[in-house]
Amino acid sequence: MYPILVHLHSGFRWVLLITLVLAIIQTAGKLSGNHSFTDKDKKMPLFAFISCHIQLLVGLILYAISPKVVFSAESMKNAMSRFFLVEHTSMMILAIIIISVGYIMAKKVAPEKKAFSRIFWAYLIGLILILASIPWPFMGYGTSWF
Repeated sequence: MYPILVHLHSGFRWVLLITLVLAIIQTAGKLSGNHSFTDKDKKMPLFAFISCHIQLLVGLILYAISPKVVFSAESMKNAMSRFFLVEHTSMMILAIIIISVGYIMAKKVAPEKKAFSRIFWAYLIGLILILASIPWPFMGYGTSWF
């Protein structure tokens, strides 16, 4: 079960990153003019929002069953253990909170231009946090591209 979840979590990151980038590009294009925030404009940000939460659920399951997550004082002295125990988890949760708040606030704001702005900035900040806290293969944490 663990290897399947690891590959799912690692491979699904690409879906998440692509949907976030597409949502950012879409909203960036709408920032400059007087565009209304229609249902069509909500689809890509919604896909990114859903992708974030699916990734979070799989990640939380992995957090509970992963041999890389060890709850001990020694874990904080080991870079890999500390990364998966604290750094990766807290940064990803923070990124998903920012993305979620941005999406929810955009749905409730009256001027459409503000809705695009809120999604753009929340998703951009979330994307930066996610990119900074992904255990890329070149970091030496025993991860792969998929």
